[in-house]
Amino acid sequence: MGKMMHYIMLSCPKATALIDKRTLGKLNTIEKMQLAMHTSVCKYCKLYTKQSALIDQLLNKHINPQVAAQKTSELERRILSSLAALNG
Repeated sequence: MGKMMHYIMLSCPKATALIDKRTLGKLNTIEKMQLAMHTSVCKYCKLYTKQSALIDQLLNKHINPQVAAQKTSELERRILSSLAALNG
């Protein structure tokens, strides 16, 4: 049971990485479940989710779409490399 809980429950850094990953694309079923469980008990990550969505909304409203696409690609690359480092 302990091994299963370790697999299901995420640390805050991993949860925030998944929150950012979700803004760039889809999460798989396991990631969705892990993130939902973590944000149900962690008020800070829940707040980070709301803040991240608000910041994305404001940036999308005020930034040139072409520049935003380049920055999004850069952010996606950084997030994916961070996730690879966490998992690897």
